[in-house]
Amino acid sequence: MKNFLQKKGVHISVQTYLITALSYMALGLFSSLIIGLIIKTIGDQLGFTQFIELGNFAMDTKIWGGAIGVAIAYGLKAPPLVIFAALFSGAYGADLGGPAGSYISALLATEFGKLISKETRLDIILTPFLTLTVGFFTGMFIGPPIDQFMTGFGEIINWATTQQPFIMGIIVAVLMGLALTAPISSLAIAFMLSIDGLAAGAATIGCAAQMIGFATISYRDNGMGGFLAQGIGTSMLQVANIVKKPIILVPPTVAGALLAPIATVWLELENNASGAGMGTSGLVGQIMTFNTMGFTWEVAGIILILHIIAPALISYLIARWLRKRGLIKPGDMLIEYE
Repeated sequence: MKNFLQKKGVHISVQTYLITALSYMALGLFSSLIIGLIIKTIGDQLGFTQFIELGNFAMDTKIWGGAIGVAIAYGLKAPPLVIFAALFSGAYGADLGGPAGSYISALLATEFGKLISKETRLDIILTPFLTLTVGFFTGMFIGPPIDQFMTGFGEIINWATTQQPFIMGIIVAVLMGLALTAPISSLAIAFMLSIDGLAAGAATIGCAAQMIGFATISYRDNGMGGFLAQGIGTSMLQVANIVKKPIILVPPTVAGALLAPIATVWLELENNASGAGMGTSGLVGQIMTFNTMGFTWEVAGIILILHIIAPALISYLIARWLRKRGLIKPGDMLIEYE
């Protein structure tokens, strides 16, 4: 059985299901729901009815659910027939169970589809048949309760943040920031937990602090290219360096922890699930903050300070202190592109 699973590319592991699959789920979400929300926001602000229509279509549950299905199947290196059929599995799972239902349905459908792929002469029939069937029954029976659990857990986080904005703001910011930098998807987590309001605002602070913080303190190692890659791309580029020298994680993490209470207690900065796990990646976190709170110069100033300027300054000062003590040295945050 072990040899058969290996032959079919089915690797039952935390790496496969909680890192690779979640990461590709996030790509599916970004390519459909999030980009649709951005386009709709632009349309709303500029009065472009075509953009509003396009954005609404991309935000349809079946559209982004299907995108999740295809993305997960592609990420798990499924054969073509499984990838194409996984679109249905992700869409049906999303329709009944939300993001969590889509994730589970697409994941199981893909793995079962891979098992039967190219094993019979009726491959063109049996492979998509099994993939669709597994996705359908998974979405029907497993999707809704899983989605209810994830949504309920997210509601507890949202509620706790309104009750204890100081403490919970720090906890949410730190955990979501670490999730963004780790090889897992903070975006997928934010969606599955339906984080919004103050909790989403704190999560955005934590994620932005990681990205802007690492971009700033690693500038001398990586130059402007590395700054942009991390600042509007992802701080995940530092994972290998963090494993070798964990102390480099301190400056951006502390920055997020210090700034989150300011956002939750004093300024009451809010966001939605689309922006909560993105930080400054593609400026989605900032666009979604405007989408949630409305565009005003006051909100723009708060975003500029809490998402960009303050994380850069705090991270720089802490990193400078650590450098003076020899705890961080030149080359510790060098990004290897090859």
